[in-house]
Amino acid sequence: NVPVYVIEYLLGQYCATDDEATIQEGLQKVKNILSENYVRPDEAEKVKSKIRERGYYTVIDKVTVKLNERRDVYEAEFSNLGIKGIEVEPDYVKKFEKLLCGGIWCILKISYSTEQSKSPFNIESLKPIQIANMDIQEFINSRKEFSKEEWMDLVLRSVGMEPTQLENKTKWHLIERLVPLIENNYNLVELGPRSTGKSHVYKEISPNSILISGGQTTVANLFYNMSTRKIGLVGLWDVVAFDEVAGITFKDKDGIQIMKDYMASGSFARGKEEKNANASIVFVGNINQSVSSLLKTAH
Repeated sequence: NVPVYVIEYLLGQYCATDDEATIQEGLQKVKNILSENYVRPDEAEKVKSKIRERGYYTVIDKVTVKLNERRDVYEAEFSNLGIKGIEVEPDYVKKFEKLLCGGIWCILKISYSTEQSKSPFNIESLKPIQIANMDIQEFINSRKEFSKEEWMDLVLRSVGMEPTQLENKTKWHLIERLVPLIENNYNLVELGPRSTGKSHVYKEISPNSILISGGQTTVANLFYNMSTRKIGLVGLWDVVAFDEVAGITFKDKDGIQIMKDYMASGSFARGKEEKNANASIVFVGNINQSVSSLLKTAH
């Protein structure tokens, strides 16, 4: 249960060839890496024990880094392993800036020693397994080599759709789903039949979007938490998507009003100040009848 972009990165490393035997060998390697090194949240204690007993162990996990200004060091937090406060070399942070902006999936070699005063876990090596830095100019230069139709097909394949099986109108519809990922404050509602990949795009394709399952959220979580003085999801992600739009409820009465204001202007006021954010908001919902019968019977 690893995000698609992590698996694709590994496949790109071990299976980027036309030779069938090498592909099979590469697939086996990827399966072994995932089964041995991916940290499942329920096995976190087992993995910690392995690190301690063996002295070091390789893990795959999502790593977020913060600067602890009091101690003047960078500290890492592991999503599934559940350990934090591990010192990180500044070189890694300079090289992979996304560690500081929401974290990235990495393959890490972790060692164990009780000599330090802080955490006994140490990061011996860190290697991102998703794109940690993006060279936009490279994309722009490569785009010139493609026609519009070829580029559309490439983009659709990248999100897991097979363009040769799709009509032109359908292709445009699927491309439209990606616009919130690249445009600031572009809000979108998509209603459609089940299992057509609506929420899949926002959950799996990009590390910069978040899907809120069930539609339950609070103003503090989504916009601004006045007690901790921290901005919510709209300030941290490119896209905030709500699954099952019919079920959206806010525990606070003014939640919907703040959301309307934010979608109209890209800013919202909480407490004494006004905050700006760039996240697009997407609402995804399933409809149970055919579109033609809905148009006749529903609003």
